[in-house]
Amino acid sequence: MEPYLNFAAALMQGHDPEPELEAIRQLPVEKRYVWRVASALKWGFADFDNLTVEADKLTLTPEDFDRVMDLLKLRPIQFCMFLKALVGTEEMLRMMVEAINVTKQA
Repeated sequence: MEPYLNFAAALMQGHDPEPELEAIRQLPVEKRYVWRVASALKWGFADFDNLTVEADKLTLTPEDFDRVMDLLKLRPIQFCMFLKALVGTEEMLRMMVEAINVTKQA
């Protein structure tokens, strides 16, 4: 994260961020922030199975359900912010609407 922190510091201090952007540009994609997020989602959903989610939903205590929901509370917003920053507002909207429509039909 150091190159990203240096980039943020340059912006906050009013400096030209180009040297920091060049350092980020030189990072392999596997060392990039966007890769970390995409990989976490890949591994988090690698063996996704809504039947398993249903089993957990039926067996979680109300307290544990609340804990899970607390972990998830901001994730849709954060994911939309991630997509908006990566692909822009219109593409984020298109992707999310498509995901909602596919899910409604499933």
